[in-house]
Formats: sequence, structure tokens, C-alpha cells
Amino acid sequence: MMTLQALTKEMFMIQISEPAQAHFKKLLEKQEDGTNIRVFVVNPGTPSAECGVSYCPPNAVEPNDVRLNFDGFDAVVDEDSAPFLEEAEIDFVTDQMGSQLTLKAPNAKMRKVSDDAPLAERVDYMIQSEINPQLASHGGQVVLIEITEDGKAVLQFGGGCNGCAMVDVTLKEGIEKQMLNQFPELTGVMDATEHQAGEHSYY
Repeated sequence: MMTLQALTKEMFMIQISEPAQAHFKKLLEKQEDGTNIRVFVVNPGTPSAECGVSYCPPNAVEPNDVRLNFDGFDAVVDEDSAPFLEEAEIDFVTDQMGSQLTLKAPNAKMRKVSDDAPLAERVDYMIQSEINPQLASHGGQVVLIEITEDGKAVLQFGGGCNGCAMVDVTLKEGIEKQMLNQFPELTGVMDATEHQAGEHSYY
């Protein structure tokens, strides 16, 4: 039977580019022997999730931590952060403005769902990871209310989208097209304000 540590390690992997690995090795040479890096998420699974990297001295490793081996050091991840760091990428970029470490974690705000998860979960994941980040620049957001028996996704617009004259265009031209393309099971998308109250099944 696989341990939680081994299972978690199989389930996700953080990509660290060669320039970033070289940068970490150089920094770690100045730390005490046995020091690695820790990659973590503060408030994982929430809209305020933030990713970070810090030093991880030997005495700071917890029994349930996952250790990912890289060239000359390990990346240590705590049990709570692990599911939200799937597909995370760390890079070290140099341009005219200088050098900086970049960390992308597309699943930090909401853990990735499997391809065979219920339709409502997969649609909700798409909204949180793809659609809401696009609407955030306009101060808006969308919430999935339900999926009706006839396969329509009922959405509630909030923030800057609430009462916006462009909601219909955004919904029909953008979100609906994006959702139907990704989920052939859906028959359409509708705004909760046009939705008639009644008994509907959740998928």
C-alpha cells in the first residue's frame, strides 16, 4: 500500500526550470548543510491563495511533508499545500528589468478535479480557474448555481458584472461558447436572473 507521502508525490509535480534550480543551489550554498527549499500555499483553495518559496532547514521538515528531488536540493511541500501545487511552475527570468523568480500555480485557488468528476464539479473548476480570472480585471465574478435537468448551466453574476449592460454579451458570446466547447454535455448557459424557480436536479 502506498503511503500518503508517496501517493501525493505521484499525484502532482512542481516544475522547476534549470535557471531556477541553479539559482536555488547558489542561494542554498550560503545556508547551513541540509537546508532545502519549501514551496507552500497560504490560504489554499480560497480566492486569497498566495504561493511562496522559503528556506527549509533540516529541523523544519515535518513527517507528512513531501520531498521532491531536484539537482542538488529538495523541494519540500506540506501536506495541505500539495494538492494545490499540481502543475505549478517555478522559473528564474532575466530581462532588461533584472532577474526575478516567478512562481505560477494555476490550481492554488481551487484544487484540480479529475476528468471523471461530476459535471458540476468540472464546470465549477473551469469557472474558478479560467473564467473568473478573466472577469477579475473588470471587478466581476461568476458562480455556478446549478446544472438543470436539460443540461443548462445556471450562473450568478456578481461584482462588477452585476447589473452590467454587457452581461448578456459576455455570457452568450464569451462564457457560453467557452463552456460548450469544453463540455459537450451542456446544452446552454443562462443567467440566474432569467432562470424560472422550480425543482431541478443537481448533477
